[in-house]
Amino acid sequence: MRSLVIKKFLFIFLIYEHILHFQVLTAEDGFITAETEHFMLNGSPFYANGFNAYWLMHIASDLSQRNKITSAFQEASNHGLIISRTWAFKDGGYSPLQYSPGFYNEQMFQGLDFVICEARKYGIKLILSLVNNYEDYGGKKQYVNWARSQGQNITSDNDFFTNSIVKELYKNHIKVVLTRQNSINKVVYKDDPTIMAWELMNEPRCSTDASGKTIQDWIAEMASYLKSIDSNHLLEAGLEGFYGQSNAHKQQNNPYFEVGTDFITNNQIPNIDFATVHSYPDQWLNGQSEDNQLTFLNKWLNSHIEDAQNIIQKPLLFAEFGKSSKDPGYSNDKRDQLFDTIYSAIYSSAKNGGVAAGGLFWQFLTDGMDDFRDGYEIVFSESPSTVNLIQEQSQKLNRIRKMYAKLIN
Repeated sequence: MRSLVIKKFLFIFLIYEHILHFQVLTAEDGFITAETEHFMLNGSPFYANGFNAYWLMHIASDLSQRNKITSAFQEASNHGLIISRTWAFKDGGYSPLQYSPGFYNEQMFQGLDFVICEARKYGIKLILSLVNNYEDYGGKKQYVNWARSQGQNITSDNDFFTNSIVKELYKNHIKVVLTRQNSINKVVYKDDPTIMAWELMNEPRCSTDASGKTIQDWIAEMASYLKSIDSNHLLEAGLEGFYGQSNAHKQQNNPYFEVGTDFITNNQIPNIDFATVHSYPDQWLNGQSEDNQLTFLNKWLNSHIEDAQNIIQKPLLFAEFGKSSKDPGYSNDKRDQLFDTIYSAIYSSAKNGGVAAGGLFWQFLTDGMDDFRDGYEIVFSESPSTVNLIQEQSQKLNRIRKMYAKLIN
């Protein structure tokens, strides 16, 4: 019924959109929910622009560097960015969050506590990812190694998804993070509305099972476990958006490889609340022309919006995208063209009451963070044309939020 109400008033939005001036809308208190194809916050549809900053907890664990967190959130908020996706893991290695299974670094956890409190101060909602597919920050490889040290006969890092001991180690991490009481505001994470959603894994992949069944079973099991602890927050799987064998005709929209995931069936799991898509044509079509990459990108965006709308029927977040300055022939204009293409697809869907709810570029850095540069970084002081695109998108999505709030209230 609420979806019908939203669509009923779309014509009013289209009439009045041009007279609404930009107003920074922070992500006010309240848990974000998912109702059919839309995010909702305090009874109104929630559309938002955002960014990735995986480094937040790591930097905040150093008291002398916490000003960078404050500066990042302040700068983001000033540009209308109100969702931040970041890591709630750092498994093993130097200065970890989790030293070994079940043993945690309180200093690192306090860094995450600070991140959550600062995010709330600046009206930013957080998506917290719980483990990495890759070796960076430990990832599934670290969990597999921990299980091997306990006598498990494991032959592949992809046994992360099937080995019972590994799965218990990961479930314990889920429980520890979700039941953590913030040392600053004393709120348990699972009760904190500053957190928008949990992410099961950053870019899950299982190359040993192209059918997608291994990943499907793992997502279903972990999603059920997480929801048994926390029914307040949304949950997403961390998928890049690759189509699987259950919809073989849609695999033509993939780049030329398979990763053992299935955009449609993985996101149809009941405890998964919204779908995610990542977009890196410069990586996936490396060596192809700029025109070919943009043609692929347009098909990629449109097919996922259409399938999220008509088949999955859940909100869709473009959770990572970017273009590397290390690409041959790179220019800021080419990066801006990619941003504009993605932002336009999101806005076109959102303004018509569609499923596309926002996009999170990879990655946001503040000044003085050269060690974290990866080619995809956006430093606002260095990228005026890209910053203009980012702020314009924030304005457009905020206008949609403002209009819906007025209509519903």
